[in-house]
Amino acid sequence: MCTGRVDLAFMLRAFQNGKDGVFIGGCWPGECHYITEGNYIAFSMMNLGRKLLKLIGVNPERLRLEWVSASEGSRYAEVMNDFSKTVRDLGPLGKGEGIDQNVLRRKLEALYNLVPYIKLVERERLRIPSKSVEAYSEFFASDEFDRLFQELIADKLELSQIMALLRERPLTSREISEILGVGLSEVSMHLNNSARQGFIEFDENQKRFVAV
Repeated sequence: MCTGRVDLAFMLRAFQNGKDGVFIGGCWPGECHYITEGNYIAFSMMNLGRKLLKLIGVNPERLRLEWVSASEGSRYAEVMNDFSKTVRDLGPLGKGEGIDQNVLRRKLEALYNLVPYIKLVERERLRIPSKSVEAYSEFFASDEFDRLFQELIADKLELSQIMALLRERPLTSREISEILGVGLSEVSMHLNNSARQGFIEFDENQKRFVAV
């Protein structure tokens, strides 16, 4: 299967299922067997996936993409041994980062629910026309990418997490802030916007926000 078919949802689902690391192996850039050159799509998704993991507090080294051709058996063994050592050194998912398992579960679930939107954003705003690993690497390390990522994805993830919490039980803005580790002003902004759009409302009896 072409690495271009490795969906972001596959990567996140593996972590949701408790896997400590995800490895993707693909053919070298310029040697794709398909006219779509799917390895560049995979490279883009891997960089985005690592940025998303970092956003929720997971070490991005747990996700790795390597170029390995069918004739490079020795290299494949070396790469897998190195990745296995990296994952062992990082420790169990979440525990190695010092994240509570319930908190991690909620973050991964919120991230997974955003996948269709993230894929649309990646295709429309975060994919560059150049077929060059160097160009992709430069873009993902740029201030422009960081700005777009914060504007288009990070803020949406915070809102997704807030909505997931409110679907579980009514909460105050301060309780949401403490659970998510997000500033109270940011939480209030998301709550006000969501209330205006009719997604949530404030229950006067409970003095808490509830999902509609």
